[in-house]
Amino acid sequence: MAGTMRKMMEYLSLAEPEDELYEDGPEAEAYREEDDVRTEVTERAEHRAEVTPISRAVSLHTEEPAAVEDLRRIVTVHPATYNEARVIGEAFREGTPVIMNLTGMSESEAKRMVDFAAGLVFGLHGAIERVTNRVFLLSPATVEVESDRADERIPGRFFNQS
Repeated sequence: MAGTMRKMMEYLSLAEPEDELYEDGPEAEAYREEDDVRTEVTERAEHRAEVTPISRAVSLHTEEPAAVEDLRRIVTVHPATYNEARVIGEAFREGTPVIMNLTGMSESEAKRMVDFAAGLVFGLHGAIERVTNRVFLLSPATVEVESDRADERIPGRFFNQS
């Protein structure tokens, strides 16, 4: 019965096989060398190198926007369809103030364009201001807009969404 238990333990890899069952020929020697190599690889795998933490902070914005260098340029866009939103986004992303004139657009596309512009200025920390009906100024974070209009303080709807 002890022999059966021993064989079961060997089968389940709970016990090492008895050496007397194996021959001491060249095949047994190759088996022992292979086992030594596995042990050596396992020992190397267990050794881990120390990790040196990097504590310096890196800025994601490596270049200053063009608006910091030169504020003499403002882009005016008269989009006819929502597909022209990319032109507005690219100019604003470069740090250039954009005047967006939506008078030539349909009501529904003008609403979509205002939603796009609002998301754009929010994502890039800028500001959006209504100049007149359907004309908006998108200013980057590096540009401060001053106005002498007295009616700006009056609370109202930014764009009629009804």
